[in-house]
Amino acid sequence: MDNQKLTIIARILAKPDKRELVKKELLKLIDTTRAEKGCINYDLHQDNENKNLFLFFENWESRALWQTHMNNKHLAEYVKATEGAVEEFLLNEMTQIE
Repeated sequence: MDNQKLTIIARILAKPDKRELVKKELLKLIDTTRAEKGCINYDLHQDNENKNLFLFFENWESRALWQTHMNNKHLAEYVKATEGAVEEFLLNEMTQIE
């Protein structure tokens, strides 16, 4: 399974008064991540009804390359910058079945 394509769904719910901070920090991740080895796509979405809800839809060549991404400096900087600003974070590792 380590060598098969991995889809990641990351759901980030910002605290209402911290929405713009979280959005700004999420946007900073895009170009750096898209340039990483193994990144097929890294797309950020904002909910049309709940503007505090963000979702990353990501595809990676393998779980190992995604794990390398998860240990990168820019993600650690994001976590530090948004400390206390995120109400909920959910992450799903998924495999496309058709």
